[in-house]
Amino acid sequence: MWNINFNIIVFLTELIAWAIIGFIAFRIYRKLSIKPRIWKVGLVILFGLFSFSINWTMFDTLIRISILPLGVWILYAVLKGKEGRWQTYRGFAWLGFWANYIFLAATLIALPIHQAIYPEEKPSTYISDISNASIIKTHPTGNKMLLNKDLLISQLDTFDQDRIMSDVWYEETYMNTDDSNKINERFPYLLTEVKSKWGSGINSTIYIEEDGAGILISTADRQYYFRSDSSVLKEGRQSE
Repeated sequence: MWNINFNIIVFLTELIAWAIIGFIAFRIYRKLSIKPRIWKVGLVILFGLFSFSINWTMFDTLIRISILPLGVWILYAVLKGKEGRWQTYRGFAWLGFWANYIFLAATLIALPIHQAIYPEEKPSTYISDISNASIIKTHPTGNKMLLNKDLLISQLDTFDQDRIMSDVWYEETYMNTDDSNKINERFPYLLTEVKSKWGSGINSTIYIEEDGAGILISTADRQYYFRSDSSVLKEGRQSE
């Protein structure tokens, strides 16, 4: 199994988008009486992608909507004075601009597919391969514990998502003492060498609660808190 963590859904949808663009470019190319060089066609299409866009966020994903075809305008200004050049490359330039919407459609298609295959509310999305996993004590108040791998895998589906009570946890942790060594850290263990589902493209940091029955998963965009009835920790020596 590959160790490279990439988003297979985005990769496939963008590959299909490029295939569609290539097919349309081929159709335009066939209709031309004077055939330009292929590398110049590719360059014009790429330059046509350049546009003024507005950005907004959907499901923690940046969406770009192209408004003004800046690349097309620049190409027109450069090529209009050269006989026949603009007529030759005009279709490819506009294809470059409209390709932005092909990629937009690919992104909008990829979002629900990714969510269906890699649901964010399931801990199994973030914890898939734990063959080399272990825990590290990140705070002095944590006990010397080991990870019960078999129990963690067997009860992943029993974890329920719970509400993150940031204010309450902060007060419990920091408001009762000024000594950092005596702070009762709620998540004193870090789960290391764990892999998310292949193809998810998700990178996360996973903390285990002091009782071993809760896990806090932090991604680049948000945090998720899950609870189970059983502890995934067991007594033993661990690396400091």
